[in-house]
Amino acid sequence: MYENNEYQYATVETRVNDPVAVSQLFKVTYFWMALALAVSGAVALFASNSGVVMNAIFGNQLVFWGLAIAELALVIILSANVWRMSFGTATFLFWVYAVLNGLVLSSIFVVYTTASIASVFFISAGMFGAMSLYGFMTKKDLTKIGNILFMTLIGLIIATVVNIFWANGPLYWIITYVGVALFAGLTAYDTHVLKRIYSDPAVATMDQPQKVALLGALNLYLDFINLFLYLLRIFGNRD
Repeated sequence: MYENNEYQYATVETRVNDPVAVSQLFKVTYFWMALALAVSGAVALFASNSGVVMNAIFGNQLVFWGLAIAELALVIILSANVWRMSFGTATFLFWVYAVLNGLVLSSIFVVYTTASIASVFFISAGMFGAMSLYGFMTKKDLTKIGNILFMTLIGLIIATVVNIFWANGPLYWIITYVGVALFAGLTAYDTHVLKRIYSDPAVATMDQPQKVALLGALNLYLDFINLFLYLLRIFGNRD
């Protein structure tokens, strides 16, 4: 993963003051994130073109909710236990999550046209790239807004659950636009936090650089997917 394990044996002075090392970790993070998106997209496209798979997932609510719960459980397990896992186990769970998410996301190919999904993907990529670049380059301390973003996320989840039963049109659109703003902000925030973490001398020990990069890829993957789904509500053309 890192040639000659150069980051495992970097000295504190070299690690803290070496922007090349930070840049390399970000390259690995973005690579894993992009590969996970490719896996999810390929699985979603395959599933959407298979009547058997679509019927198995969406023809039985127990299967669909089982996949959704399994996704949530994997994120929690990976985030909470990554330091106790081997790197191989953590990587395996990461790819399992990407596959499961692809199966769940296959429904968008039924609801929206393929052309609009593709166009919204590129809109999302542009917005994600801009916010991530801002988070990396800014001199402001974005960690101060972490609590605000977290509380907004909790509020968004509660509002979404309420609107599942209420089905209120104006609330749906409020949730949508707040979701776009929230995950754009989280993209900048998570990138900023990763840059600070990657500059921590503790990351240079043992196999932590790989694990931190993997966890960073998972966070940015989640930011991108949610940003994409909320933008799809706005710009997606339904079949």
